[in-house]
Amino acid sequence: MLPEVTTDEEWDRVVPDETVMRPAAEDLCAALGLAGAPLTRFPEGSQPVYAVGDEHVLKLFPGAAAQDAVAEARVLRHIEGRLPVPTPRMHAAGAYENGWRYVLMSRIPGEGLAAAWPRIPRADRERVVTAAAEALAALHALDPEPLADVLGPDDWTAFLRSRRARAVDQQRDHGLPRRWLDQIPDFLDRTDLPAAGHTAEHALLHTEFMRQHLIVDPADGWRLTGLLDFEPAMIGDRAYDFVGVGLFVTRAEPGLLARFMKAYGRTYDPRQLLAYTLLHVYSNLPWYLRELPAPPEPTLDALAETWFGRGS
Repeated sequence: MLPEVTTDEEWDRVVPDETVMRPAAEDLCAALGLAGAPLTRFPEGSQPVYAVGDEHVLKLFPGAAAQDAVAEARVLRHIEGRLPVPTPRMHAAGAYENGWRYVLMSRIPGEGLAAAWPRIPRADRERVVTAAAEALAALHALDPEPLADVLGPDDWTAFLRSRRARAVDQQRDHGLPRRWLDQIPDFLDRTDLPAAGHTAEHALLHTEFMRQHLIVDPADGWRLTGLLDFEPAMIGDRAYDFVGVGLFVTRAEPGLLARFMKAYGRTYDPRQLLAYTLLHVYSNLPWYLRELPAPPEPTLDALAETWFGRGS
């Protein structure tokens, strides 16, 4: 029913096509005992994800992302009931056809924080940020070793080295102007990052800890009710997760990152966090520069302070 998807071209052709995806989702739901349940595709995200009635979510993974399905299922089982905020409960996971895999999980009620944020009063935003920080701290406190067979990287030093080798080209491919590109090598040279493999300092990372993956309840004082999407999880330096925090949760709103770090229990150097921003797998500095406040001068040092400094 679903064609093989192993290339970007096949992904772009097949995954958005509901005439292909929906019959497969309905077929899977029937096989999982959910025949006839209303099926609504979520518009966000790169994977095909469907709400199945009010209680379930079905996520489909093409062959090109099959390992992500295995990782998400394992992580969800590992963290269930162990964080101060709910995470989806695993119901079923496995292979479908032609390399496709699926994960069926519980649906967390509430509203996405990204959509809700403009309506949330400042005091409630601060409470949400505090709760999010406590959730991230709890995630990082879990032992990641039971997941080491499915999550990478195997060697954090080698990972950083490979990301460093691609850093300038990646930003150039996204259209970053030369005045910024020329600063990247020296900035990374001047910034110390952990250089060990899996150590006690390393943790289970979400890697995309952002408003889009946090759920709140508007009927209960905007209480944080969920943390989603663990398919890109990794094991590594916990500071790496603060890229998403600074860029997509606190977003340089005065005082929020400082509040987050206080609740988390640790403060990070703004330069280190910008270095990880440049080295992040999905880094897109031109996009961030359009979305977040501009620094007082066009330097990476000023940018680090604007997005990740004490006033943020």
